[in-house]
Amino acid sequence: MVRQNGLETSTTLLGRLALFPLDQAAWEEFVKRYGPSVLGWCRRWGAQEADALDISQVVLAKLAVQMRHFAYDPSGSFRSWLRTVALNAWRDSLDARRPDAGSGQTEFLELLHRVAARDDLVQRLEEQFDLELLAEAGRRVRGRVQDRTWHAYELTAVEGLSGAEAAARLGMSVAAVFTAKASVLRMLREETQSLEGAPGSPPAGGGQDRAATAPEGRPG
Repeated sequence: MVRQNGLETSTTLLGRLALFPLDQAAWEEFVKRYGPSVLGWCRRWGAQEADALDISQVVLAKLAVQMRHFAYDPSGSFRSWLRTVALNAWRDSLDARRPDAGSGQTEFLELLHRVAARDDLVQRLEEQFDLELLAEAGRRVRGRVQDRTWHAYELTAVEGLSGAEAAARLGMSVAAVFTAKASVLRMLREETQSLEGAPGSPPAGGGQDRAATAPEGRPG
């Protein structure tokens, strides 16, 4: 979280939308980022392409309405807030597509009324939210550590290189590589908790991490 004009403001996309619902650029990014997740969810549950497009648009529209009016409590978990908003959007999307009396439910709509469908949609939205949190946390941590510290983390945790391979490539000792990796992982964890607004989260920022800026020896 960062402070702006005395308000605690999330820098995540969903946080911006919760606080600034008229931000058109943020809404366009929201559709671009979350639309494929909702569309994929519709396809997963057996919708024809035309129905999948239609339902995904309804869910996104309802999600947008819920986000504009839902009262987010910044002392709680942002994930809990997102889950509530998503569930409300899911229920509203079902109401919007309810057939006229006497016409009967389609097989697909019957599937959507199951709890499993609801939970599946929420899970997909949460997964996208996790990616958003991780990307933002990565940007923050990247600016707080030395280049070699970050590259040591990327080579081992992201690209899967061994400690020896990363050490040889970066001109560091194997011990320094693992120290750097552990430090970055810890900082990412702290930043993600801070962004999500989890109770008891440590404050973000605070300068460079001591372990991340320690001298890094060359392999000997």
